[in-house]
Amino acid sequence: MRTRLLLLAFWVVSTVGLAQEKMTKADKFFYSYAYANAIEAYQKQMRDGKLMTNSQFLNLADSYFHTGDYKNASKLYLQVNSKDTIMSIHQFNKMLQSMAKNSEKNRLNAFLDTKKERLPSELLENMNFNSELLSAESELDKDFQIFNLGINSPQADFSPSFYKDRLLFSSSRLQKSKKIYEPSGDSFLDIYVGRVESNGDVRNANTFTTIPDSKYHKATPYYSESLDRFFYILSNTEDDRLAFDENGKNSLALGMVYPNGFFRFLLKDLSTSFYYPFFQDSTNRIYFAANFEDSLGGTDIYYVNTNNGQIMSEPFNLGPRVNTAGNEIAPYIFEGSLYFSSDVFYGLGGMDIYKTNIQPDGTFTIPVNLGSSINSPSDDFGFIIEENVFGGYSGYFSSNRKGGKGGDDIYGFKINRVPGLKTLILRGSVSEIGQRQEIEKASVKILDGNGNLIKEVYTDEEGKFQAELPWRDAMHLEVSKDRYSKFKAKYDEKGLADIQENPLGIELMNLESVVTEKEDKTVLKLKSFLFAKGASNLSPDIKAELDKAAVVALKFPKMRLRIESHTDSRGSTYANKKLSTQRAEAVQSYLLEKGVPGANILSVEGFGEEKILNNCTDGVYCLDFLHNQNLRTLIVIENYSELE
Repeated sequence: MRTRLLLLAFWVVSTVGLAQEKMTKADKFFYSYAYANAIEAYQKQMRDGKLMTNSQFLNLADSYFHTGDYKNASKLYLQVNSKDTIMSIHQFNKMLQSMAKNSEKNRLNAFLDTKKERLPSELLENMNFNSELLSAESELDKDFQIFNLGINSPQADFSPSFYKDRLLFSSSRLQKSKKIYEPSGDSFLDIYVGRVESNGDVRNANTFTTIPDSKYHKATPYYSESLDRFFYILSNTEDDRLAFDENGKNSLALGMVYPNGFFRFLLKDLSTSFYYPFFQDSTNRIYFAANFEDSLGGTDIYYVNTNNGQIMSEPFNLGPRVNTAGNEIAPYIFEGSLYFSSDVFYGLGGMDIYKTNIQPDGTFTIPVNLGSSINSPSDDFGFIIEENVFGGYSGYFSSNRKGGKGGDDIYGFKINRVPGLKTLILRGSVSEIGQRQEIEKASVKILDGNGNLIKEVYTDEEGKFQAELPWRDAMHLEVSKDRYSKFKAKYDEKGLADIQENPLGIELMNLESVVTEKEDKTVLKLKSFLFAKGASNLSPDIKAELDKAAVVALKFPKMRLRIESHTDSRGSTYANKKLSTQRAEAVQSYLLEKGVPGANILSVEGFGEEKILNNCTDGVYCLDFLHNQNLRTLIVIENYSELE
């Protein structure tokens, strides 16, 4: 019994509702989840020469998929996809899953290359990220200690949930008080409770009588200690009978029950099923999975705002970073991370367990597959976790992996660290030096130790950026934008660990803010400075301005400079020429001392009194302040228009 028991077989199709459409025998088998019988009947329908619609071909493809015949499934999905657009995004995911399970990775990647423009960017980024992460998984990452529980039965046991010193869970084990659920042949689902032993095993399973009895499905419980209430899902009923919508569908509602047994519906829609409630104390939100019409694939994860459990908002979809073309179920939040399960095509099996970090602005990091230490080629879902008193972490999850006692079994786990393959998240902001001005659309490049580009992102309108990638022990960071300086830094393992905790604050210099126009030339913007009369030595004030010039030259390594110095007309022409040359050379020497490469200074020239700016030429009487207007040293940018 696969996870589809919960995802698909939780809703019952009434034969009355289906009778509204003319269906073949094969269709009836398909909609009753008798997939092996449906395959045989569809094949007979084709052998008899009866017309098969594209919808029926998709039904046949789905039947192959659910019986594990991925070769025939992918063949049919591709056939329908090539000639029609009736394939849902969820079936598109099944097609990709089939190709992946059928070891057609190259064909899958080639197919995705042709669809890149039509697929969500988040889906492709998530896929590439997890593919790289899983390919680099090491034995050190495989440190989950996993064990089967004593409460498991030959039927389906799943959806563990902490309840004080006990464990709640769902099961389809046979009961006299429960009817048989025809699609599975097992009992309708019920909620059980078991005692947690010191070693983590769970024993003595009994029906949980605090939640009101029902002849039909009730499952996936969650207990909120802060509210002292239980959330769970149950079949929609009316007068103690299953209630169907106009299409003959019986869906699952979400209810809440108090310890005294008082029950209240929270989410109920005869055409929509709700699964796996989780109540977050800090935000008063209920997270759950549902198959709304606006879902991004099969079932998506949503949340609603509540007031002590009473719903106060419409459902909010967690968006394409979490929800994919597949099914997402079983949300569980622990220490700022959302754990959930997805059967998206790039996983290790059917359902895999993923983890994403919830950021301060409410967005999510790229969901990371927890790896092959806990995820198997089968379905793994319903993950819950808590911190141990003596250190480390422990919890439970469900799986139908080989070696279990029945269909879905509940497994315990222990691990010494926070679960998840190690990743690297770089975040920060880029602003202008000396200003409170954020820089939008700045390029942030991440390179490996050999200078090969790993990833490039751009800052948003607030100058912020974030980049995620699998962990590496060293990397280079380059931040740039046209007409700004560049930021370059190298980080080792310790440096990378530090910046995980502290966002980067990067400042770039705006080229326009450090230049000005003088005498029809583009020069560095410096305060005017005067040398002592007849001297070429640099005063502290002059050095302070030249320090600024050195910073600019180093921030823009492609900048090419020309240093020119001028005197007034007082003194001889020869003496002024010599003095101005000495002053220009003194400026050059200081800039070289400050690290400006010699190749960046193209020329140094003293003009003496050749270029007087006013009428104070030889023989003309002028006040000192007018003569001083001619005393100047300029650092000219020779290639300003070429600078990026």
